[in-house]
Order: sequence, then C-alpha cells, then structure tokens
Amino acid sequence: MKLILTGGRVVDPSQSFDSLASVAIANGVIAGIFTGDIPAEFADAEKIDVTGKTVTPGLIDIHVHLREPGFEYKEDIESGTRAAAAGGFTRVCCMPNTNPAIDTAAVVRQILERTQQVGSAVVHPIGAATRAMAGDQLTEMADLKGAGACAISDDAFPLQHADTVRRVMEYCKMLDLAFLTHNEDKRLTEKGAMNEGIQATIMGIPGMPAVAEDIAVARNIMLAQLTGCHLHLLHISTKGTVDLLRQAKAAGAPVTGEACAHHWALTDEACIGYNTDAKMNPPLRTPEDCEAVKLGLADGTIDCIVTDHAPHAGYEKEVEFDAAPFGILGLETSFPLVYSTLVKPGVLSFSDAIAKMTYIPAGILKLGDGVGTLQVGAPADIAVLDLDAEWTIDRDKVQSKSKNTPFHGMKVQGKAAFTVVGGRVITL
Repeated sequence: MKLILTGGRVVDPSQSFDSLASVAIANGVIAGIFTGDIPAEFADAEKIDVTGKTVTPGLIDIHVHLREPGFEYKEDIESGTRAAAAGGFTRVCCMPNTNPAIDTAAVVRQILERTQQVGSAVVHPIGAATRAMAGDQLTEMADLKGAGACAISDDAFPLQHADTVRRVMEYCKMLDLAFLTHNEDKRLTEKGAMNEGIQATIMGIPGMPAVAEDIAVARNIMLAQLTGCHLHLLHISTKGTVDLLRQAKAAGAPVTGEACAHHWALTDEACIGYNTDAKMNPPLRTPEDCEAVKLGLADGTIDCIVTDHAPHAGYEKEVEFDAAPFGILGLETSFPLVYSTLVKPGVLSFSDAIAKMTYIPAGILKLGDGVGTLQVGAPADIAVLDLDAEWTIDRDKVQSKSKNTPFHGMKVQGKAAFTVVGGRVITL
C-alpha cells in the first residue's frame, strides 16, 4: 500500500526539517519526504491533501494508564488508544498498576495481543519492578523484557526502601532497561491529598510537602550514580526536583526526566472548591514550581513531555476530596495545552516541543530504530495537526471512558486532525 500526504508543512525535529513538503508511505514505513515533484513510482499512491495542516512524527507518550486488565470500567486499551489517536499520539507506554499488575510475561503478552485486536495506537507495556507492586519481591525482569516490556516501574507504588531500589537498578542496568520512578517519601505524605501550603490550610486538607518528592529524587539519583542504571524521573512537579535533575546531569549522572501539562499550567488553586478533578499525585504545586518546570523544559533539563493519563469513573471522583482517587485525563488535552501554554508564549519553539513529544521520549525508552521520526525506513507513524484550530475542552466530548479533567471549559488552540499508525490512517 502506498500513501502520500501532500501540501502540508512537514516538521521533523530529528532531521531539523521544517518545510512545505509531501510525505510518502509504502508498506507501513516512511518512503520519503519530497519538497518538489513526487517521484513517478508514487503515481498510483492514494493521496490525502493536508494543505494548511502540519505533519509531524506521531506523538509518543511514555507515561499513561490504560487500566486494562482489571479496571476496564475506567478505561481499556480500545478506548485509551482512541483517546491517544484523538490527541495525535501514535504510541503510548502503559504503566503496570493494573489488576493483575504487569508483573509477568503473560500479562505483557496479553496487552500486546489485545492492542493488535482493538488498538488505534501502538502500546508498549511497562513492567513492574516488584510482584503486585508490593515493594518487596522483585519480578522476573528478563522475562518481562523478553515478552516486550520497554521499561520497569512501580509507578503509583514508589519503592520506599533504598536496598530494594538498588537491587532493581542493578537488574535494570544488566538488562539495559530504564527504571522509571514516581518519587515520594510516603512517610511525609501520609494521608495527604494536595500540596502542602496555604491552599491546603484554608481548605483543611492534609498536605503533601514538596520535600517528599525532592528527598526521593535525591536518593534515587545517588543510587543511579552508584549502579549506572538509567533513571527516569516521572511527572516532575517541584522546583527542588528540577534543580536536582539539572545538577545530576551536569555531573554526568544517567538521569532523564519528564513533565506533564498540569504541573506547569495549573497551581494548587485549581483545587479550590474541593475540585476532585484537580486532585493528582504529585499534586498541583505553587506558581514558583510551575515556573521552574517551564524553565526546566526550556533549558533542556526536563527531557520530554508526557500526560500521566489517569482515567477514573465519575462516581469515584464525586466524593469528598480526601476520599477521591488521584489522577486526571491527559491524552486528548496534552498537545493543545503544550501549544497554547508553551509554544505560543515562546517558552518552547514548535520544533522543540515536538521533539519532546516524539523522538526524545522514544530514545529514552529505546522504542526502536526510527521511532518518533519521519526518516526513510522509519515506521509510518504520523500526526497531522491543525495549529489554527481554536476550541474549548469539553469533558463530554472525549474519546476516553472517563471525564476527569480540570481543563474542562478552557479555550485552547491546536488539535490533531488525524493520525497514521504503521501506514494505517486512523480517523475517529
């Protein structure tokens, strides 16, 4: 099968390419980018006119929760990958806090097989570090990798004991797998539900101090330096963590980091009124923390942008603030928030923003040769974006099964028109 996208602005940061051009696809891979006439060999190709649109590598999110198996009432692979496609994502990496956890090769294979059946995007499972994410007995990480796991993490259940972290890192180093850490000293955040600060005091909500993240980050960086393991810091939310990551990189430590839109676009004031759709972990922080995250993105300290897409059923959020689960939607709002709050104000160039959502995260988790690029021979994963689209985020019009977004009613600019996955056009 041959397909050509014609008339669009093509942007591929991996090649420093930004020009009006046509993108040719053959047999599921990129066959070429042409700024002039299309070669005769593509005369019989199907053509899609994308004039006025921007063509980029398909967006990649290395931190999502698809909830399958075990929590399909919140989300499943079919609905989650449809949400991904609606947001311009062609690949997502799913976290292991499912039921059962992604702690055996069998669960990894189940997710990959299910994706083949119903997926609108490629799914890369992330394996658990400990069995059932209980924090003690290590998983068979070699088996997880052999089945297709792309990284290791206990995500929502951060390891509290340094000796366990060290052992996990030693295995990850041996297997050439990144270890993704949610960084939190649970003794400091016990019973906490939002950022410790003036808003929590006013609302009478137990707080989660920023230092709980910073302490865990410092420990994990030191252990990464000891073991040589590639440490990746999940959903950075504090100025302290940004500073620690910057220092670690300057010292040559094998550490990378990521940020989510809500940690630079919202503060803990979004929780006012006991808005459970603004409850997440790490929690929304202060304006100073938001500015630090933006600076970290701008100067390259923070490597990539993710969503931490964490859907919950409506009734789970419609409870007292303390009792509500942590987490918000992200896949369908990520790109417009990046474009509206980072690119348009000049925090990041468009090319730099796309780099942090394509080939950089692909490289962090080593997702495959050419993944996240439009280079010849790369998988034909493409996002076609409408940068002029102005629209209002509406929780009732999302592809996800869930509705938990604090951005409901926000006016944004930029939207995915459609995606191409392995040469297959995904329309919703």
